[in-house]
Amino acid sequence: MTTEAAAGEGRSGRGFDGFAPETLHLAGRTFVIRRATEADVPALVELLRDDILGAARESGTEDAVPYARAFALIDADPNQLLVAVTENAGEAGSSDQSHDGSAIVGTLQLSLLPSLSRRGTLRLQIEAVRIGASAQGIGLGTAVFEWAHECGRRFGAGLAQLTTDKSRTGAQRFYDRLGYVASHEGMKLPLD
Repeated sequence: MTTEAAAGEGRSGRGFDGFAPETLHLAGRTFVIRRATEADVPALVELLRDDILGAARESGTEDAVPYARAFALIDADPNQLLVAVTENAGEAGSSDQSHDGSAIVGTLQLSLLPSLSRRGTLRLQIEAVRIGASAQGIGLGTAVFEWAHECGRRFGAGLAQLTTDKSRTGAQRFYDRLGYVASHEGMKLPLD
């Protein structure tokens, strides 16, 4: 795997300002990691729906309003980076075409969280990670996490963290292999 970053990327003092697309070469295939656009949202939602938990909690693209509102908030916040992982349409096995003719095969959201704890360490929160079926089994998930960790370092983060549903035992084993430690118990409270 190789990663190529565009010139001018890195710390600008405002979150992910200065982020530029990057290319991953893996298993003879080429993937681009780029900032998601509004036009990508339907394909990203479909990736989120493509498992048992997501199918139950995501409404799908027929109810686009909450997703459009969420995208606008994410896109306006310099500490948020919603990512689309794409592959050239000629190489990809997916029909989810992005605006440039490539297929969206993965997504994740990165958040930079300032904190006073841990001596003021900036945290990289990684959420909503999905790799579509057409790109599974070749190491793309590992490569995307390695990319996310390096991206976090470039933008000043000193700690990566994530949450995962307790029922996702396969995902937990994957995170363990990446070096994550289950150090805290996560809890959620719906506010609606």
